[in-house]
Amino acid sequence: MKSSLKFKDLGGDFFAHVKTQKLENTTLIHINENLKQELNLKVTDKDLLRICSGEKQLAKESPISSVYAGHQFGYFVPQLGDGRSCLIGEVGGYELSLKGAGTSPFSRGADGRAVLRSSIREYLCSIAMQGLNIPTTKALSIVSSNSQVYREHIENAAIVTRVAESHIRFGHFEYFASKGQDENVKKLADFVLQHHMPELDQRDYLGLFKNVIHLTAIMIARWQAQGFSHGVMNTDNMSILGLTIDYGPFSFMEIYDPGFICNHSDTQGRYSFERQPSVALWNLQRLADALRSLIQEDQLKEALSFYEKILVKEYSNLMRSKFGLILQDEDDNSLINNFLKLLYTNKKDYHRSMRQLLSQQQNTLGDEFDSWFKDYQKRLNKEENLTQSLALMSQVNPKYILRNYLAEVAIRKAEDLNEYDEIDILFKLLEKPFDNHDGYESYDSEAPDWAKNLELSCSS
Repeated sequence: MKSSLKFKDLGGDFFAHVKTQKLENTTLIHINENLKQELNLKVTDKDLLRICSGEKQLAKESPISSVYAGHQFGYFVPQLGDGRSCLIGEVGGYELSLKGAGTSPFSRGADGRAVLRSSIREYLCSIAMQGLNIPTTKALSIVSSNSQVYREHIENAAIVTRVAESHIRFGHFEYFASKGQDENVKKLADFVLQHHMPELDQRDYLGLFKNVIHLTAIMIARWQAQGFSHGVMNTDNMSILGLTIDYGPFSFMEIYDPGFICNHSDTQGRYSFERQPSVALWNLQRLADALRSLIQEDQLKEALSFYEKILVKEYSNLMRSKFGLILQDEDDNSLINNFLKLLYTNKKDYHRSMRQLLSQQQNTLGDEFDSWFKDYQKRLNKEENLTQSLALMSQVNPKYILRNYLAEVAIRKAEDLNEYDEIDILFKLLEKPFDNHDGYESYDSEAPDWAKNLELSCSS
């Protein structure tokens, strides 16, 4: 199979041709079969292994790594780029990218590899986010190997194949804007309009920016409602299509804590859970700076003013759904916020507590919630159809999330025993996180003592 890649049409200013570097004794340890079918990727597992390990080209031309800049922890870095990933082709309107296939001109002295640990985490989180209806890049497969790389210790290299309509980031625009290359900013914007926002006029740059604002606000609202913390919200990790991209030290918040920091490297808490909405706005402001050659200043400011409105509306709707509140009541926000305060004060698990609300007959959360629960029952009595409310709650409150300890068990089995059954179990649970899966009830348990202090960093 030979495919084309539209991104190459932008020209050599935007990317560099690269050669993937072979890994030793590669194994295809898991395939997202549904995604493979969606892509209509008609290849054998043997050929898929060769493609996803970089041994066989998918496209007519060599793979490419794109160049971009970015604000990392608030500081501008004028050149970054795909240091350990490359686009290998396009299938069914989706770009395929190998993460961990070796060095590129943008590797900045690094080895260009991903490790098995981080590849498993990204692979599983991609399907988890999809199951939770959170916009995300997808993952097609994991390839393991016997090639060794050094992070905190010696680990085996791996490759995860990422799939997305586009891998363009805020940082792509920042790169050319910082160099004063307005013609390339325009060229990139024209490309996005043509291929990813065809409903807009070809020169509607303001419409493009408004779309990015809207898509980003929706993504962030869903992060917050489902307790997801990204960990590294640099502008080079922000998708122009509002997709969750670049899974590193991410974590689903377990014990409810607005100040939750999932990234051990984030010593200042810049990317704490409660700061994600404001950081996303700050990142959008940096994108606005990069688009000033195309859009008037007053138009940029006006467009940015809608971010909070979109985010608040989406988040409020999601949270009301999580409580089964279909009709609108002026006291709903207070009721929800009081519940979250009780979770924080009593160190309760966010997801399990939300799920427990499905038991409407009694307060199963503890005596501290008695007063609140009475208010909640009074509010539910205002609903026209309680059965409908409960059905709604069961569709938005997951039974299964990717808890860090669950990922860690799968990682240890893969690393130490070359056993991959746990990856498959988690994949199936996370694919349909709202369903009851008979025989797997233990997978929604809180973290055991040994896993309560697992640390995640940018190398995770």
